Amino acid sequence: MPSTDETFRQELRSWLAEHAPPAIAVATTAEEAEVLREWQRILHAGGWVGIHWPVEYGGRGASATQVAIYNEELARANAPEIPGRGGLTLVGPTLMAYGTEGQRWRWMPRILTGDDVWCQLFSEPGAGSDLTGLTTRAEKRGDLFVVTGQKVWSTYAQFADWGIALVRTDPRVAKSKGISMVAVPMHAKGVDVRPLRQMTGESEFNEVFLDEVEVPADNLIGPENEGWRVARTTLANERGGGFIWKQQVRQQEAFELLWRTCAGAGLLQDPVVRQRLARSRIDVEIFRLHNARTLARLARGEDLGAESSLVKLFWAGASQRLYETACHVLGPAALLGAGEWANGLLATRANSIMGGTSEIQRNIIGERLLGLPR
Repeated sequence: MPSTDETFRQELRSWLAEHAPPAIAVATTAEEAEVLREWQRILHAGGWVGIHWPVEYGGRGASATQVAIYNEELARANAPEIPGRGGLTLVGPTLMAYGTEGQRWRWMPRILTGDDVWCQLFSEPGAGSDLTGLTTRAEKRGDLFVVTGQKVWSTYAQFADWGIALVRTDPRVAKSKGISMVAVPMHAKGVDVRPLRQMTGESEFNEVFLDEVEVPADNLIGPENEGWRVARTTLANERGGGFIWKQQVRQQEAFELLWRTCAGAGLLQDPVVRQRLARSRIDVEIFRLHNARTLARLARGEDLGAESSLVKLFWAGASQRLYETACHVLGPAALLGAGEWANGLLATRANSIMGGTSEIQRNIIGERLLGLPR
């Protein structure tokens, strides 16, 4: 590892040692969300928010390797997800690629500080896996878009100030044609956010109802009716962004905890248990090696493109298998303590749905990487 990267790692470790992250994993109340906003402000004051953004927009211009280090060290410090992560990973890069200069200077500084939290308004009840089938419409009336429809699975929408939304602006054409991307003010009249209670008891996701919400026309991001092209930039950042290195640490730590727990319970004498643990250990190593290849490509300045679907697909399956293994080998003991194994089993059910279903990822891999027919 180059010395500059090692210096970067040590600088971040020292800073985290002096600024203990809050002990909130997921915000489910307004008070918890404000604690995490304050944590983002502390990170920002230290220069540790949006490090992958260009310097001219308030970032560090960090390399791909440094972004990986950043996510690894935050995970090892048990730092929670900040509420503004959607703005940092999805909205910021999209604005850099397609936003006007006015939009960038209007929104991006407030994304960094946590003053504005953004959510994603893409999926719909009838258009999740096939997002191009969305029906939320935006009718042009003078200098306004009037938006009506329903969105779902919108993370932190209950705390958001803005939503990046895909809407149909030309109903005469089908599928990906006629879709636009707009920034919706979440506190506007006609926006109704309803939290969804998950199996874990948390309410991280929401359904959002939009009833003739007035959106200024200059909130259009990218060309009108070309929102699907814009959205592909957003989705690539969602599937292939820095989360994979954070998840790599989480996967490694969870496996090591499971190994220690099984050893303490005398379960390692069972050959079937050892075999199942070996499968989980192989998953951890394959994930690490795949991420290393991804990092090498990013460091060379290459675009991941459809390969980001490989990352998403493998992580979804590996994370589910790990918690299934834990609950299988530990049995009722998996419910003891904080119940993290049972909670993880429930939480990881969503991993094959969020960010594009595993079925869609397989289609992308087949068509764009393997050259199979549609």
